[in-house]
Amino acid sequence: MTNEPNTHVEFAAFAVDVARRAGDVILPHFRQAIAVDDKGGARGYDPVTEADRGAERVIRDAIRARYPDHGIEGEEHGRVAGTSRYTWVIDPIDGTRSFIVGHLHWATLVALNDGERAIVGVTHQPYVGESFVAFDGRAQWRRGDAQRDLHVRRCARLEDAVVATTDPRHFHSSAQRHAYDAATRGARLVRFGGDCYCYTQVAMGLVDVVIETGLKPYDVQSLIPLIENAGGVITNWDGERCERGGDVLACGDAALHTRILGAMHR
Repeated sequence: MTNEPNTHVEFAAFAVDVARRAGDVILPHFRQAIAVDDKGGARGYDPVTEADRGAERVIRDAIRARYPDHGIEGEEHGRVAGTSRYTWVIDPIDGTRSFIVGHLHWATLVALNDGERAIVGVTHQPYVGESFVAFDGRAQWRRGDAQRDLHVRRCARLEDAVVATTDPRHFHSSAQRHAYDAATRGARLVRFGGDCYCYTQVAMGLVDVVIETGLKPYDVQSLIPLIENAGGVITNWDGERCERGGDVLACGDAALHTRILGAMHR
């Protein structure tokens, strides 16, 4: 690779394209009768549909055709190592619970990891036709011909903050409940049910804090460069990088992130 920034542009364009192709597979099943299987697991009901599986197949086939030396890690079809340092990380439908009940808080997530961190991230919602695209230091919202750069907002106090999480029932243990309390007690507003959209709204400057537990790599990798390029901070609850998922805290304001982490560990 002789020109890494231009390579990132190419990777981002490819990620947007394959996410849109996945959307073409998904949309015929949305708000239609569809068989739902339950994968189960530590977080309870974990639905999967043929829309999930078919969309991931489309993305994986495109990656193999364009970048045959790259690895692939996907929610539905597992991990295949490549011979290069790059691995594509895929969640064909993040927010399948929302998808199966006809809600809009779901999207296709496509990330590219360079062997150390996620460097490209695309979040694409085909029903509303919007994409959140992160690469080369940029975070963008796109819809049709419209696009704009995204920036977090400053909010140093929890009392002024809007906090989002997918489901408070995911915080089972006493340590998880303590962390959840540290991120939400006294907040101006707490909202539930957003899945990947929680993080896109931080990048848009509409939400200040996202706290989640038990995430997988494919749940979060596309969202890491989006938050970071928009000026925010996203780590695990120990303040370390969270490419491998786990317990995650994202904040638009670095000072608020530091305060919440401190409260979690008191």
